[in-house]
Amino acid sequence: MRLFFLFFLISQSFYSQELNCKVNINYSSIPSPNKEMFNSMRQGIYEFLNNTNWTNDLFENEERIECTILIRIDQQLSTDEFSGSISVQSSRPIFKTLYNSSILNIFDDQLRFKYVEFETLEFNENSHLSNLTSVLAYYAYLIIGMDYDTFSLSGGDPYFLKAQKIVSNAQNDNNATGWKSFEGLDNRYWIIENLLSPDFERVRSFYYKYHREGLDNFTEKPEISRDLIAEAIISLRDSWNKRQRGYLFTIFFDTKTDEIVNIFSEGNSMQSNELVNLLNRMEPTKSDKWQKILTN
Repeated sequence: MRLFFLFFLISQSFYSQELNCKVNINYSSIPSPNKEMFNSMRQGIYEFLNNTNWTNDLFENEERIECTILIRIDQQLSTDEFSGSISVQSSRPIFKTLYNSSILNIFDDQLRFKYVEFETLEFNENSHLSNLTSVLAYYAYLIIGMDYDTFSLSGGDPYFLKAQKIVSNAQNDNNATGWKSFEGLDNRYWIIENLLSPDFERVRSFYYKYHREGLDNFTEKPEISRDLIAEAIISLRDSWNKRQRGYLFTIFFDTKTDEIVNIFSEGNSMQSNELVNLLNRMEPTKSDKWQKILTN
């Protein structure tokens, strides 16, 4: 978890809000769109995500978690009802560098919600008030939980449990999709199920070892850090053997493939052969990229 020193606690420069989230709405598929309404929607979502206190922790402005949410409106089903997709990306800074490492890269095509122009977006973690705010709050907690997991082992647990509660609250909304186990293997239900399942314990610890023990020390100890990162990736084998179709692995490869190739294309690791063999088994569609690790 992010560490704060005592003297910071009295500083007036602290902000409670955790997210620095860019929000975009793409409504190009809508004929004759009400641009003012979509601008109101974008502003309302922006304020909801960035002005809500999602945790009890204190963040300085520059410590807020960098993230981006893109909502694509594919259909306007009625005056106030829409369907489409939401893309979610987040990153965290690497110590002593200007580099931000991607943590999440999710494409969710099961988005359906109602929105009335200028309405105040309200959320209650104990009930499902609207699908829009439930989806936004769910991803806010997911972003925060994943970020915290990179700073401490299982640091994201409190926020994954909050996201799980949102999933549970949404089960009885027949017009809301993406919350139920039978709606596919790659939706909001399964992300949280995976994160809280013992089967994926190694995946959770991977995010800490890879980022905190590996990337954060890369500038000062690149070779040692590269070996630690290789060990972290190889440790995923246990979870992969248990749940090869787990959605967390899809998210992992969508987020980390290029970064992993870059890390190992610039130097040697004693575990390169074992690493590439495992990556080829786990994600054979990217074998051309994995081969670059062995040809640096």
